[in-house]
Amino acid sequence: MSVAACPGCALVTGLNLVGGKGSTKPKSGKQALRLSVPDLHCAGCISAVERAVSVVPGVISARVNLSQRRLTAVTGPELTETDLIAALASIGRNAQAPYSDLLATESDAAGRDLLVALGVAGFAMMKVMLLSVSVWSGAEASTREFLHWVSAAIALPAVAFSARSFFRAGLRALRSGQLNMDVPIAVAIALAAGMSLYETAYGGQHAYFDAALSLTFFLLLGRYLDHRTRLAARSAAKELSALEASTAVRLTDDKDEIVDAEDLKPGDRVRVAPGMRLPVDGVVETEIGDLDRSHLTGEALPETIRAGDLVESGAMVLTAPLIIRATAVGADTSLRSMAEMVSAAEAGRAKYATLADRAAKIYAPAVHILALAAFLYWMLATGDTRNAVNVAVAVLIITCPCALALAAPAVATAAAGALFRQGLLLKRGDALERLAEVDTVVFDKTGTLTSGEPRLVARPDDEALALAAALAQASAHPFSKAIRRAAEVNSLSLPKLSDLKELPGSGVQAKWNGKLVRLGSTEWTDASERNGAAAWLQIGLDQPVKFDFEETLRAGVLPLVAGLLADGIDVKIMTGDAKTAALKIADQLGIADVRSDLKPEDKVEHLTNLKNEGRRVLMIGDGLNDAAALNTAHVSIAPASALDCARAASDIVLLGDDLRPVISAMKTSRAARRRIIENFSIAIGYNLIAVPIALVGAATPLIAALAMS
Repeated sequence: MSVAACPGCALVTGLNLVGGKGSTKPKSGKQALRLSVPDLHCAGCISAVERAVSVVPGVISARVNLSQRRLTAVTGPELTETDLIAALASIGRNAQAPYSDLLATESDAAGRDLLVALGVAGFAMMKVMLLSVSVWSGAEASTREFLHWVSAAIALPAVAFSARSFFRAGLRALRSGQLNMDVPIAVAIALAAGMSLYETAYGGQHAYFDAALSLTFFLLLGRYLDHRTRLAARSAAKELSALEASTAVRLTDDKDEIVDAEDLKPGDRVRVAPGMRLPVDGVVETEIGDLDRSHLTGEALPETIRAGDLVESGAMVLTAPLIIRATAVGADTSLRSMAEMVSAAEAGRAKYATLADRAAKIYAPAVHILALAAFLYWMLATGDTRNAVNVAVAVLIITCPCALALAAPAVATAAAGALFRQGLLLKRGDALERLAEVDTVVFDKTGTLTSGEPRLVARPDDEALALAAALAQASAHPFSKAIRRAAEVNSLSLPKLSDLKELPGSGVQAKWNGKLVRLGSTEWTDASERNGAAAWLQIGLDQPVKFDFEETLRAGVLPLVAGLLADGIDVKIMTGDAKTAALKIADQLGIADVRSDLKPEDKVEHLTNLKNEGRRVLMIGDGLNDAAALNTAHVSIAPASALDCARAASDIVLLGDDLRPVISAMKTSRAARRRIIENFSIAIGYNLIAVPIALVGAATPLIAALAMS
């Protein structure tokens, strides 16, 4: 039996279904059925759902994505979503086929429900405690009985309303043959309230309504704190799907027509205008053009594309329109494959067991066994059912589930506030625990270690720079932007040009003082030098002059890498950029392990290999090509300047440009982990003293409630 804690279940917005379909049916005869399972909360929920679906005849594999609340099952063609919904209903799980239009109506309903329940429990707890003061002060007979009934009138509706999430989750766990943290919580609350009502009805001296409300309030507080720290987590696969073109211009013999991208077929020819993203994978048929492929390669510079080159969906056309003959469409495109890879990585990391989860695996069964043993012993020893139940209730209350429920969320919330003041936004509550375990740090290069923008480092005189800047006005190329910035910094006046135009894949040309002037690539300007990151300015038939560029290191990179190496952390670079550029940055930082020319799946493979070696990897990246790697890593950080997909995939977002706060985050995470362990140790020490007292009948439920509080 898998016993998992669920003290801080959080609703993470973002039901994701790439393409918005409920299933896909590949040619192999297999199909992928997807269901939304909204009541998933923890690792125990994941294993229960996966087991229930896996035993259905025809199911090949089943995987749950906790952050998306989604089940993906690979099955034979004979099964439908209805079959899987029925299998989940048999274990008390609600499921439904997801549709993309649900995304527009989602909100933080779970957070609001928790907050309302917390407010009701807190208000009722304070009122009942005020009444209890009179009882504790010595109220007798009819006065005490009256105060107990007033307390019952306040407490019972409040408990029924505020603790309903614990009752529902506990019943669902029992129906499916599981045991989780909600079971002892629900039993303790129900018994405390029930025994209090019994004592009140029969004129007993003690009622424990305040204990029931205190349990409910503190446990809801822990759950809400955890919910708030994790609410920012969103599906990175959903962000990737936003890059898909919804429509396309399909070329036919007699006309061009606008169609849904999902209606395209392999072999169709599509035209993609500048500024638009490719809707398919395919082969280029036009002569030449420039393409932004950073979502796959991480390379910030545009790539010149020629007829016959293979291109991928999601890439953006920058200059001339491209005509593409489709080789893969819909679910078979590289962008869709990347989204599925990201989704799979999210699901894998969602199974990480926090300290609270691991503690609850021991706590939950132990509490039930102790309470049952206490009841049986006192029932057999005295024959007094009332006394036996009181002892069992005292054991359930005094074992202090609040300590487990609050130990991690309270620390995570305090640490999240400290990190935010240092410029780090903690998105997931368990990220701190994972960050504390890191022994390896992997950096992307472009946009992470570097600013992502080239800087002009060597240039000719001001006249040449002004002329180059005038030409650069016609181009969005990063080199052109760097030249324009350099001219602005030097306050140069730009000459007037005529016939200014950009030639895709080559550069920009114009007429100036009756001469043809060009700013562009080495080949186009017939420059003699062939290496380095450079652009060339050619005036008429004169010898071209060189503009040298280099990537600039992001602020704080040098002290960050030095600090990591000094702490014994293994530091690596994994980039889609070229080897020469990657080695140049690595040499500046003193990083020996460099892997270049990597595709997104290559990064995932390398990180998976590190994980299999027992490494705990922190991945820091900023691009679309890093999304799957960020999810595969043990924990991940993305700068605020990163693309939406990378920020969504990461556990922590760095709000500023300076990377030095990463060192603070690691120190804070280790301190937080120590504090969480300290909290658990205190709770264990308390239980070692308090539980024996309750077992021998020396603690009434009232004393147990006071001790627990």
